Amino acid sequence: MEIDIFKDVLVPVIGGLGIFMLGLEFMANGIQALSVNKMREFLAKAAGTPVKGVLAGTFITGVIQSSTAMTVMVVGLVNAGVVGLRPAISVIMGANIGTTLGNGLIALPLGPLGLILGGVFALVYCFAKNEKVRNIALACMGFALIFYGLNLMTGGLRPLRNLPEVMELLQTLKADSYFNLVKCVLIAAGVTAMIHSSSATIGIVMGLGAAGILDWTTAVAFSLGADLGTTITSWMASLNLSKNAKRAAYAHISFNIIGVCITVPLFFASIGILEWAMQWFGGDPAVPVLVDGKETFPLVPVAVGLYSTFFNIFNTLLLFPFIGVFERVLSRVGRTDEEDIEDYSTPRFLDRKLANDFAQAVPAIQKETARHLQAGAMFLNIARGDKKAPSDPGEHYLATDILSRDIRLYTSNLMKEDLPYDQLDLIASLIEEADFTAALTESMHQVARRVKREKFGAEARPIVDAGLNKLDATLRSIMPDYGLADPQMPAGHANHPDVEELRARTLSLGPNAGAAERGTILALLGSIERAEILIRRIDAERKSVNRQSVLARASVRRETRDQSMGSGSFSPVPAE
Repeated sequence: MEIDIFKDVLVPVIGGLGIFMLGLEFMANGIQALSVNKMREFLAKAAGTPVKGVLAGTFITGVIQSSTAMTVMVVGLVNAGVVGLRPAISVIMGANIGTTLGNGLIALPLGPLGLILGGVFALVYCFAKNEKVRNIALACMGFALIFYGLNLMTGGLRPLRNLPEVMELLQTLKADSYFNLVKCVLIAAGVTAMIHSSSATIGIVMGLGAAGILDWTTAVAFSLGADLGTTITSWMASLNLSKNAKRAAYAHISFNIIGVCITVPLFFASIGILEWAMQWFGGDPAVPVLVDGKETFPLVPVAVGLYSTFFNIFNTLLLFPFIGVFERVLSRVGRTDEEDIEDYSTPRFLDRKLANDFAQAVPAIQKETARHLQAGAMFLNIARGDKKAPSDPGEHYLATDILSRDIRLYTSNLMKEDLPYDQLDLIASLIEEADFTAALTESMHQVARRVKREKFGAEARPIVDAGLNKLDATLRSIMPDYGLADPQMPAGHANHPDVEELRARTLSLGPNAGAAERGTILALLGSIERAEILIRRIDAERKSVNRQSVLARASVRRETRDQSMGSGSFSPVPAE
């Protein structure tokens, strides 16, 4: 029977691969939309020790089926100081195991049902009004499409067995010796690096094995290469991220490279163990099964999934005792002074356990708002070219913007219907202060951005420096421990020119500065003027409510309530 390469091979293989990868994307997006925030909170609580980190990493990655999302989650928690580097490394070890759980699911013989299940859940997704139901349907639809895509690939690859040229080529990819084994591993690693998905590579290998094009031992060898190739994807994904993200990628790379280097010499012995273990999972994967008069090998995907899972479990057990060594080595990789700069995108003081205790939550908000203000003041360091300041003002502003939202949300959640008016008034004042601080940070960002992108001449630079010093001194009214050093001269003798004077000096530069340079200075002075207005507004807002008095009354109220509950008395608390 003549084979139409386009219709019988290319269409189902390429279409099946696309549907398979789309299913992976749908499933990951649906599950993450449902649970990624809860998973982040769970990870912050669970990853207290290396053992707990491995278990948490395995569980969460097994659920969300995205090692990339897992890496971002871990890096954020490390930067926030919630999870240390050592448990974070263990979480990544667990993530390696968690990602292989999906390979075991892929091996299930559900291909023929994939299309109808995908269609059912697609209809639910299209017509559902509830967002939670839509996300569940999206995840289930992706799960079904994975099986349908794999089924299409298997059917499209099967005719290749009748092409002598293809079979001759594949005979050279047979893992029957250590040299050929290494060649198969490297080829699979290269394919995985190109398509950026170890799951997709393993899906293709499962299809080739189930169609009888690759023998099951070679298919297993290819799965080993996929575990190696996925480290390249992690490295590429971390290129534009923080040093901790790079270290997470390096941990992933080193784990898998060490594991593959150890497993390759033991490969043929491990294949014997796998062949023995397969008697509990259906029998010999090399025995064909006739389906519609054609030979198929349905146990090959099972063998590939098992080997991939147990490889990562073995690798984790082997390297787990050396987590401390990894921590010491990785902590030194690429370390610079800039890395010591605090990550302001994650709150440090906003503990959710305090959210129901007004007397403790308000000081936490005040500390976090002061921290936000400190982050805004760092834009002056950026403008002055301080080597210890963040190098990118835009990136630093994004971090402060995220922090600002978290502060407002946390503060707003303190509002309860049973709170006295003075406490509600204090909450409103805190929200306004946080809003003014966010606006001040934006103005300071504009100052840093304008100074950084313009080169000022010898005549213009003193005006810029005077403006920055003036803003620095003004910040002392709300940040006593920040800014210019205390003047050595008696009070009243240290003063700074006002904005109008600096503006007049700018206009009088004439031919000593270009039009663009003078325009930048005028815009800079406008940002400085707005920043000073906001500084005065923050100071006034702090004085608009007697915060200490309100907090003192709230503490008394809490103590009285606690004593009442402790004594078993239900007498009412005196009104304030």
